[in-house]
Amino acid sequence: MGIPEERIERLHDLARRAVAEGHEDRSRAYVRRARRIAERNRCGLPLTFKRFTCDACDVYLRPGRNARVRLQDGHVVVTCDCGAQKRYPYRPRREERDDADATERARPN
Repeated sequence: MGIPEERIERLHDLARRAVAEGHEDRSRAYVRRARRIAERNRCGLPLTFKRFTCDACDVYLRPGRNARVRLQDGHVVVTCDCGAQKRYPYRPRREERDDADATERARPN
């Protein structure tokens, strides 16, 4: 892990703590700085960072505090207080998939 990745990870932690303490403006600054570092150094952002930041207002999302999380038709929908939504697919846990496959195979056609 290089210096930019370490810096992005550190800013991610700081943004998470800032939102927990109620400092959304500070969190927004950390998120913007991390995105800028990623752009300049051509390194990607971690998946958790992408999923827990709002693209519209740059705030770090904390479910229950400034974001709402819902499950809809195989997708997780995260809605920020600003109204922006993020959707990403999810797969059921392995045990649940295996159980569903087993019951499907047991059914006669």
